[in-house]
Amino acid sequence: MVGSSLDPKTNILVVEDEREIRELIALHLLRQGFKVTECASAEEAQSQLSKNNYSLIVLDWMLPGMSGFELLEALKKSGESPSILMVTAKTEPSEIVSGLEKGADDYITKPFDPNIFMARVRALLRRNVSVQAEPKNSDRISVGKLVVNLKSYEVKVGDEPLHLTPSEFKLLTTMLESQGRVLTRDQLIENIQGEGINVTGRTIDTHVFGLRKKLGAWSDNIETIRGVGYRVKMDSI
Repeated sequence: MVGSSLDPKTNILVVEDEREIRELIALHLLRQGFKVTECASAEEAQSQLSKNNYSLIVLDWMLPGMSGFELLEALKKSGESPSILMVTAKTEPSEIVSGLEKGADDYITKPFDPNIFMARVRALLRRNVSVQAEPKNSDRISVGKLVVNLKSYEVKVGDEPLHLTPSEFKLLTTMLESQGRVLTRDQLIENIQGEGINVTGRTIDTHVFGLRKKLGAWSDNIETIRGVGYRVKMDSI
């Protein structure tokens, strides 16, 4: 079952060179009881990461010296990385897509609404808890009223069975397994392609449209990130 209580003493690393923004982010996190470490550079963050374990990194893109993008690449190449929420002044879809495809779990653009920021933080932390709690070889995904059986390919919303195409089924399970992470169209194509499924370009949007129609009211949980891709909104379930 997706969704679990959060430990307020979770360690969060904030990497932001602008002091006022860094302190503002830290203040919002501290008010929720989280443990926060502040860094003004990627190099300082690397030093902290070598000494401590963090559940989440709030990472600015443009930093002095090593950029947040370069730090993200280094962390993902290492094979061991906490969830990463990028906070950036870059708003072009192509730039956001680059960050997501390099491994960022989510992003928020500056200036940001504190309530939206905290919702994104909680969603990523819940995703961590859920991934740790979910059995490795589970054949079942249950999110709210939606139940997906990965072995029998059965999908139900409440007691109502849904009849999905192979592409729609793979699209749905890919988004559910991402646990709230934004997936770009290219990432979805890469995950769905194969096993007799041929997906290219904007046909992803067509498949999402068809999937939403079949999911009915539950489809409100599939969020469109304009110019980027899609995700399942775990913070609203």
